[in-house]
Amino acid sequence: MGALGRLPYPRRIATAGAIARGLAPLIGWRRRIRENLALACPDLPPEEVARLTRAVPDNIGRSLAEIYAGPEFLARVRDLPLTGPGAALLESLKAEGKPAVLVTGHYGNYDAWRGALGQRGYPVGALYRPMNNRAFNDAYVAAIQGIAGPMWPRDKRGMGQMLRHLREGGMVGLAIDQFFHIGARLTFFGQIANTPLSAAELALKYDAPLIPIFARRLPDGLRFEITVEAPIPSGTPEEMSQAFNDRLEAQVRAHMEQWLWVHRRWKVWNHEEELARARGEID
Repeated sequence: MGALGRLPYPRRIATAGAIARGLAPLIGWRRRIRENLALACPDLPPEEVARLTRAVPDNIGRSLAEIYAGPEFLARVRDLPLTGPGAALLESLKAEGKPAVLVTGHYGNYDAWRGALGQRGYPVGALYRPMNNRAFNDAYVAAIQGIAGPMWPRDKRGMGQMLRHLREGGMVGLAIDQFFHIGARLTFFGQIANTPLSAAELALKYDAPLIPIFARRLPDGLRFEITVEAPIPSGTPEEMSQAFNDRLEAQVRAHMEQWLWVHRRWKVWNHEEELARARGEID
């Protein structure tokens, strides 16, 4: 990233994408993408699968370079308009000092909407998982804190700080689209996908709307469209979390290259049994 930082911004972002595309077959990303697509979208044409094995790593590389670009990245997202049916509600919550739980996934670049909201004074905090490599973790945390804050580590102390932030009328952003060992057995792309209920539980506990928000990368590879969806209706944490999975799936199906297909989202030993249980067909 230090070497790339010497390049002009547009070339830097494109080069980072090209590097990630080149590394993808060496680190197993292409194989992982094919495996996930075969499970979730078995009817995709081979040419589309081949396109996604290149386009998904490209988006990952670009996103990493953008995070480390700091002020240059923020300057590009600062004035992005908030679109979608939930945009007006989000603005009114900020004006009234009321809490909100913003829920998202690893789609496009979620730091684009974080940066845009942070620059406009939205009190959006987020949790992060500390990396095992201390040197990399320090650089990574500095980069993401430079996008928007506050940021809290995903530990007992960090959780306490996040809850205090919500109680005081702040907003939190949570990405809940990765495998979670003790998550609820919900579905995503018709397959069992363990999903954390924490976002919905926080929304219910603090009487805060659960609002899906996404930042889709536009075709030029540099700009974004921020979509604030209508809040998810109140229900059980399982119902609300499933509704989010369905909302995210709709976004991904419309722009398949935008999602993190390299992650092991679906981890089940007996797929048919787990799917039947999630549908309530067996206990």
